[in-house]
Amino acid sequence: MRDIIINKSIKVIKKNTDYDDIKIAEIKYGLESIYLLISKSIVLIAIALCLKIFKEFIIFTLLYNFIRMPSFGLHATKSWICLLSSTIIFIATPYIAMTIKLNYYLISILGIILILLFYKNAPADTQKRPIVNSKRRMVYKFITVCISIIYVFLAIFIKNTVLSNLLILSLIVQNLMISPFVYRLFHLPYNNYINYIKEDNKTLV
Repeated sequence: MRDIIINKSIKVIKKNTDYDDIKIAEIKYGLESIYLLISKSIVLIAIALCLKIFKEFIIFTLLYNFIRMPSFGLHATKSWICLLSSTIIFIATPYIAMTIKLNYYLISILGIILILLFYKNAPADTQKRPIVNSKRRMVYKFITVCISIIYVFLAIFIKNTVLSNLLILSLIVQNLMISPFVYRLFHLPYNNYINYIKEDNKTLV
C-alpha cells in the first residue's frame, strides 16, 4: 500500500514539475516519512482508544516530543522497528504511569539523576543528522536541561499522580534514547559530529 501511494504521488509530481532526480529523491523520502508518521499514528491511537488510555497517551506524546526536540536521540533504522518501538514507548509508558505511584523522595532522586544525564549526553545526533555546530549543540543542551528541570519540579509539586508519573517517565524514556549505551546496544554510531570535525581538520591540513 505504501509503495503504491508513494509511487503514484511521485508520478504526478514528475508529470507536473521539472524537478531533477535529486529533488525527486528528497520528495520521495519526505513522502515516506509522512506516510510512516500517519500510519503509525493511526495504529497507536487505535490501540490507545481500545485500552482506554487515550488521554494519557496524548499527554505523554506531547511531553515526550517536547523534551525530544532539543535533545534529539536515536531513530529506528527500519519502519517495522519504528512501529514496534513506538508502540512499546507510547502505549506501555502511559499504561505504567497509571499503575505505579512514585513518592516525593524517589521523584526527587530520579529527577536529579535525569537532569545530570541530560547535561552529560544531550543532544545526541545521528549519522543522517549530525549536529556539527558547537554553539548549536550548547543551545540544545541548555534548552534540554531547562525543560528537564521544569518537568522535575512539576512532577514533585503537582498533585496529579498520573501526570507526575508521565513527566518523569518521559524524561526516563528520552534519556534512554540519547544514552551512549543504547546507541551501542543497537550498533549505532554515537557523537556523529566528531567525524565531520575530523574531516574538516584533515582538509585544513
